[in-house]
Amino acid sequence: MYDSDDSAVVTSISRSREKTVVLTFDDGPSKVLPKLLDILKAEQVPAMFFWQSRLLYPERPWKRVLEDGHLIGTHTTKHLNLVKLSYEEQYREIQRSKEKIETITGNKVHYFRPPFGQYNSDTIQAAKDLDVTPVMWRIASIDWELKDNPQQIVDNVVENLEDGAVILLHELQQTVAVLPELIQAIKEKGYRLSLLEDA
Repeated sequence: MYDSDDSAVVTSISRSREKTVVLTFDDGPSKVLPKLLDILKAEQVPAMFFWQSRLLYPERPWKRVLEDGHLIGTHTTKHLNLVKLSYEEQYREIQRSKEKIETITGNKVHYFRPPFGQYNSDTIQAAKDLDVTPVMWRIASIDWELKDNPQQIVDNVVENLEDGAVILLHELQQTVAVLPELIQAIKEKGYRLSLLEDA
């Protein structure tokens, strides 16, 4: 329920001299985060993490995420479908999540991803009022449905690559299993992996 032409929402990055894509991971911080970070470090690839703040315990390796050059955005507090909430409820849900992440990490949160990719004009206004940029995606890996067929995650991404695309992944075991192969396949297609603010 979103309009990909909505100018207030980012689904891709601006074109550069190099073909570039952005890896994003939703629904963390999870138990597989350290493994994801190991792979990203070995491949020298940055990523964006959109976290549910209810899962952000101080002992999660959030410091390493920042030290390794990744970005942390908010995915709200409880992963509610925002379009079912009033403006005030949406505002509070994003605000609480943003403030908790900022309090624990000491870093300002600039980016926000609405749960389920669902948003409306109230969501856009709340994000604007909280000074966070909504980030959607151009390519969905469908990794959450592919526990038994992780190879399809790679195919779903690689077959749909285009310059500037934001790629949707999740902090899941099946995603960890194919991430090195996925990154290599993206690189072999001539793409650089970047962050929104580095493009």
